[in-house]
Amino acid sequence: MLEMLRFVRAVGFTNFNVSGGGVEFVRAFSEDTYGIPPQHVVGSSFALKVTEDAGRLMVLREPRVDFINDGPGKPIGIARHIGRRPIAAFGNSNGDFEMLRYTTEGAGRRFGMIIRHDDAERQFAYDRESHVGRLARALDAVPTRGWQVVSMREDWARVFE
Repeated sequence: MLEMLRFVRAVGFTNFNVSGGGVEFVRAFSEDTYGIPPQHVVGSSFALKVTEDAGRLMVLREPRVDFINDGPGKPIGIARHIGRRPIAAFGNSNGDFEMLRYTTEGAGRRFGMIIRHDDAERQFAYDRESHVGRLARALDAVPTRGWQVVSMREDWARVFE
């Protein structure tokens, strides 16, 4: 994935990390790990409120979830944060199904890819029957949607740099 991100960046694409994880958490490591700056992270979020302390306005996180950026929430997060439909999307779980659809159902040339985590020797594997990171719905849609599937086990010479 790092090689793919470098390649698309080198040919002029802007990359976003659209994660179901907490936006503040993912922003903390996205730039160092993926080369994606914090302002290009779309994620789940807690509610925020403005308060004043010692004459200064502050934004504080409330102890309640505001938005879940997973499944049907991903197109909403993309629309709110990015403001346009992507032309390419890469997913690895059922939580990416709607994002892949939203991307590839747009007008013009579009690309959707599923990264299949099927290499338990080099990285945590998950697939159809996994307890976490399940990948079934998107795989089932591949024949009718035209999405590409990349197997970590079969297609990647190296998993980690």
